[in-house]
Amino acid sequence: MARLEEICAINMGQSPDSSTYNEDGNGLPFFQGNADFGEIYPAVRMWCSGPTKIAREKDILISVRAPIGALNIANCECCIGRGLAALTVNEDICAQEYLWHVLSGKVDELNSKGTGSTFKAINKKTLSETEIPLPPIDEQRKIAAVLDKVSGLIAKRRQQLDKLDEIVKAKFVEMFGDPVGNPMGWEKIALGKRCDIVTGNTPSRADPENYGNFIEWIKSDNINTPAVLLTEAQEYLSETGFHKCRFVEAGSLLMTCIAGSINCIGNVAVTDRRVAFNQQINAIVPKQDDVLYLYWLMLLSKPAIHSTINMALKGILSKGQLSEMAFPFPPLELQNQFSVFVKKTEKTKANINRSLEKLETLKKALMQEYFG
Repeated sequence: MARLEEICAINMGQSPDSSTYNEDGNGLPFFQGNADFGEIYPAVRMWCSGPTKIAREKDILISVRAPIGALNIANCECCIGRGLAALTVNEDICAQEYLWHVLSGKVDELNSKGTGSTFKAINKKTLSETEIPLPPIDEQRKIAAVLDKVSGLIAKRRQQLDKLDEIVKAKFVEMFGDPVGNPMGWEKIALGKRCDIVTGNTPSRADPENYGNFIEWIKSDNINTPAVLLTEAQEYLSETGFHKCRFVEAGSLLMTCIAGSINCIGNVAVTDRRVAFNQQINAIVPKQDDVLYLYWLMLLSKPAIHSTINMALKGILSKGQLSEMAFPFPPLELQNQFSVFVKKTEKTKANINRSLEKLETLKKALMQEYFG
């Protein structure tokens, strides 16, 4: 084992004078924290003409404020704010790609050491003392090569899933046009006239008999757009709680309508089973329309949904507002044709997801074997 400070130089970020920030390309690219991170490299949104802390090209950038532990690589010399630290690896004793993989497995450990009441953060001492397994450098490179290969396959599977979602989106636009602009002139009808809108609820917490294992109780974190179906609930209601809850059958749509982040408002998922749900969610129960058409309609109408939120109370889309929103409703025959296409695509996605899960399980096992 070696401490991180024995393997690399640690450069903690610092916020420069705000008067030196600019969007004109004046100075160095400025990365403030995890929000600037991409898959591997950060995205430049801001520059700084008076940097106080500078990361070198190829340094590992690590988030030191919540969420702690996210990683990127500096693809140019850049200014780093206090949400980041830059690690310049001594490659005589440690392969950079090896350290990347070790640190990617340290996220939970680093987060557990974070301090602060509002936003947790770690300091230089905590980062410096983080222990890193350090086999001979040739072995490090072999380990990194194996993990790089598995990580590459994982990334490929995710790209395949993203591409399939883009194909479905393109098919929707081809068949129906953009639902916000409605260039094909479909009749726009208030959602509440085509569907039943149901707001969820929370059976009293004061009575523990309301909670058990009779029916899933869905919360907004089970709605993971662009995943079409709900994830499994972490909490269940009892049969007693079921008689006090609001629930829907399979073939309905659940939408997040109350959230801390406006970006989460309008997230949707299809129910493939009977579920109960809480008051942060409105169910859209179709009377005649195809639920997969409705899913993609809502997904592609998110800008319009967000414009409704911005004119009302921040962070809330009420049942009344949702009911009154008008959407294009093409003939059911066309909706069904689109639904058949989506179902075929979802079967392909299911196969890719199974492969992805196996690869992610393999990577976790390898990380455990290599790093403990």
